[in-house]
Amino acid sequence: MDRYLLMAVDLGTSFIKCGVYDTQSRCVEEAMEPVKDERPSPGVFIQRGDELYSSVLNCMKKVSQKLGERAQDIAAIAFTGQMSGFMGVGKDWEDITTWSCSLDSRYMPYAKRQMQELKNEFLEISGTNFPQMAPKYEWFAAEYPELSKKIEKYVMISGYVIGRLGNLGMDEAVMDRSYAAWTGLADIRNDAWSKEICGSIGLKESYLPKMVKSNTICGYLSGQAAEIVGLKSGIPLVSGAGDKVAGCLGAANVKAGDIVFEASSYGEISCCVEEYRPDLQEKRLDVLAAAVPGKYYATHFIAGSGITLDWFVNHFIRKEESLKDAFSRIDREAKLVPAGCDGMMALGLLGGSSMPLIEELKGLFMGFDWSHDAGHFYRALLESFSYDFSLALERVDCLYPEYTWDTVKMIGGGAKSVLWPEMAADITGKNHCTMNRGDVSMWGACILAGNAVGLFDSLEETAEKYAAVSKVYEPSAANYRLYKDRKQLYKSFMQELPSFYRKLEKCS
Repeated sequence: MDRYLLMAVDLGTSFIKCGVYDTQSRCVEEAMEPVKDERPSPGVFIQRGDELYSSVLNCMKKVSQKLGERAQDIAAIAFTGQMSGFMGVGKDWEDITTWSCSLDSRYMPYAKRQMQELKNEFLEISGTNFPQMAPKYEWFAAEYPELSKKIEKYVMISGYVIGRLGNLGMDEAVMDRSYAAWTGLADIRNDAWSKEICGSIGLKESYLPKMVKSNTICGYLSGQAAEIVGLKSGIPLVSGAGDKVAGCLGAANVKAGDIVFEASSYGEISCCVEEYRPDLQEKRLDVLAAAVPGKYYATHFIAGSGITLDWFVNHFIRKEESLKDAFSRIDREAKLVPAGCDGMMALGLLGGSSMPLIEELKGLFMGFDWSHDAGHFYRALLESFSYDFSLALERVDCLYPEYTWDTVKMIGGGAKSVLWPEMAADITGKNHCTMNRGDVSMWGACILAGNAVGLFDSLEETAEKYAAVSKVYEPSAANYRLYKDRKQLYKSFMQELPSFYRKLEKCS
């Protein structure tokens, strides 16, 4: 068993990453390949299937070349990556629609109308406040009717890559369960497509791929693809899971009551539960099907939270230094600022609020005067994101009172902060801990690959064996009391400010 290797292919928005791991969770080799995109006008973000697939092949080839003879020891390949989007393909996997990820907003008028008509159905049946594939299907059919006639299947990016690597037939097209919720088309509790929702938008289920578990062998590496990437043909292609879900598995978020906070480009909390209970009262929670069968994640994300921090540091902080050094410097400065930022606050929702859906919200700094400096403004952004996540955790506490939600595992770039884990503990009143590894999505995909081919007996036991806590941050009682009132103020701002933003838009 020790000689076997496992490959994870991470299908990101900007980069394709490949990581090869041994069965003791050690990364043996890795590589990265950029992904081309086109942004011809505001709201249009296009990634062409052939170019995406070419980046995947190049990345896999780089890794196999680094491995040399050990490339022959790869026992399985699993996939992870971006979790929301839409792609229509023809009978030979030709790209008809291009890959339309969450950054491509041309579908928004259709999403708004569908949310008015099917808002409760999306949340109660499919588990989402903000569907992607459902409105994008209607958008493309309405605006590109002739091209739509050529479409045989609507797939996610991982299903497209698996189909091409394995030279699968259209009837073999797959999508693993972790992607189901954000399509808006699924019956999330039954790992199936919703006849009610599909019928409401006029989509025949025959156009949708087969929904499978995250540890399913979906095909085998074709001879043609194997020759290009330098691997042996016939390697099992395992469905894997979206990056958020794979990351939860890699961080051992596998038992009811576990929580992961991923501080990344799209920051998210994921709380492991055994059944889905929709947040009909505040609509702060979606649900994602976990990689472990029968488990789910009550989840809340902030659109572009990490992107907002990058924007702030790049535009207002960075000098003649790397972005990493600029982040480290402002992080240290912000740590010196008292909790509550000496009376100022921020609303960091530059991309609007997705949960609850309030797209009018944008960014705002308030309560500052001449005494405030850059550290205050940066800390105010971190506090605003933490208020948002804490309000969602309160809904989890309310909907799942039988679980003890007392410890949050923090992963992603924000886990390296000298400030954020401590602040998040103070605001939520829950212990926060950092982990011994930062590659949780890649390793999570490899756990699924190893389990699919019999190298790992249990997903849960394997995850827990190789994920450990490195540091624990306990909440300060004094800071928790201070933040409690400010968190409620943040909640009020979310409710009261949209009307002001609408007035501002009218003046533009």
